[in-house]
Amino acid sequence: MAKVLVLGAGISGHTAALIAKRELGKKHDVIVVSPNSNYQWVPSNIWVGVGLMTPEQVKFKLAPVYKNKGVVFKQALATSIYPDGDTGNEKAFVEIQYVSEEQKGETERVEYDYLINATGPKLNFAATEGLGPNKYTNSVCTYGHAEEAWANLKIAFEKMERGEKQTFLIGTGHPMATCQGAAFEYALNIAFEVNKRKLNKFADIWWISNEYELGDFGMGGAYVKRNGYITPTKIFTESILKEYAIRWIKQAGVTKVEKGVAHYEKLDGKFYTKEFDFAMLIPGFSGAKMKAFDKADNDITLEIFAANGMMKVDADYTVKPFEEWKASDWPSIYQSPKYKNIYAAGIAFAPPHTMSKPMKSVNGTKIFPTPPRTGMPSGVIGKIIAQNIAHQIKTGKTNHPHKASMARMGAACIVSAGYGIKKGQAAVMTVNPIVSDWEKYPKWGRNINDTVGSIGSSGHWMKLFMHYMFLYKAKAKAFWWLIPE
Repeated sequence: MAKVLVLGAGISGHTAALIAKRELGKKHDVIVVSPNSNYQWVPSNIWVGVGLMTPEQVKFKLAPVYKNKGVVFKQALATSIYPDGDTGNEKAFVEIQYVSEEQKGETERVEYDYLINATGPKLNFAATEGLGPNKYTNSVCTYGHAEEAWANLKIAFEKMERGEKQTFLIGTGHPMATCQGAAFEYALNIAFEVNKRKLNKFADIWWISNEYELGDFGMGGAYVKRNGYITPTKIFTESILKEYAIRWIKQAGVTKVEKGVAHYEKLDGKFYTKEFDFAMLIPGFSGAKMKAFDKADNDITLEIFAANGMMKVDADYTVKPFEEWKASDWPSIYQSPKYKNIYAAGIAFAPPHTMSKPMKSVNGTKIFPTPPRTGMPSGVIGKIIAQNIAHQIKTGKTNHPHKASMARMGAACIVSAGYGIKKGQAAVMTVNPIVSDWEKYPKWGRNINDTVGSIGSSGHWMKLFMHYMFLYKAKAKAFWWLIPE
């Protein structure tokens, strides 16, 4: 009997666990370790953040789903990995600490034959002074954060209804933050709600981003086919912001937040401030900061993880100039080069480099987005890792028939631009591949026929449909595996 241990129960980890169990059946164990008792459909946190959905509509309890499928669930935090076991124990294991009320503080060693690290990101609010829900800004990174953001946004709306002007600052809260898409979506939803309430003259909405040009979205921007024309995402994004009366600040790295004031540095080396009444700024991400030890208890963390805490996989981590970056640098099977039975999925894997061109201010501050790996790519990566592990367990072979390089994978992004039965809108963008491949597509960097952008009500209905479809899939209901990632 083989044991497959999955760390994390987000989109990537949850997908990997369900696929692995379905492939392996009762003969083998699948164990999930996650500090969260709930699964959350993160893309819909935006709607929680503007009061159009409740947290209950975007989450559900994991334990009943796993029990029904025969997956062992431990509500705990993984703290360290012993890939060679320890003295007197040859079996690889992960040390965990329980966080559930019944076992809080207890520790356990969980052995494994295969390990999937899908711990996702640590929301590194501390990297920017004053950033975060417990400080001076809001977040929509979790359903709890989004619920709190709505409570504060509602206060801003009430003030506008009394005739008080409010300034909204939405965007990235760290010079190297990612997830511009989520922040962009939130800005559009606030603008939509302001317009719906006819409060436009009292609202001053600003977008602040570390992107060199708008529409970079951490993937170096793109050219999209729109209405028969080829348009850079810079123009696509700027036109949407103008339509929603949102002004912008780009090339900005937020360095500190005080009550009602954001401090930021721009690439020109100058320092600025922006006052606000309500701010939602995405933090920087880091890995889960797990430790790794060899059999003699020596620290081997940096042999398995990159400096940011994300796990090294089958990528080319050679340091080279931007002009020499290639699509082939990116991983395809997400296997640790040091331990062949360890894999990393979703945000847990360390990318070989960014997708956006690295930029520094004249003061030497790095100001550019790190690569996005959320949503659809995370689900696909979790799936192929589980399929490859199941293949190896069932056949005894060590090959990987399933691959999912982000430089060969397409993705669709639906950015909600307002929620409503008749007036809801969304900006829809597809890119193929996610990582530009200038060798294969020398003119546009991507397959221009598969890289398109549009905005309209049909996109809203598609996003709403996907909300219910993917929650159905995540709950592992009848024929869930037929729904694509």
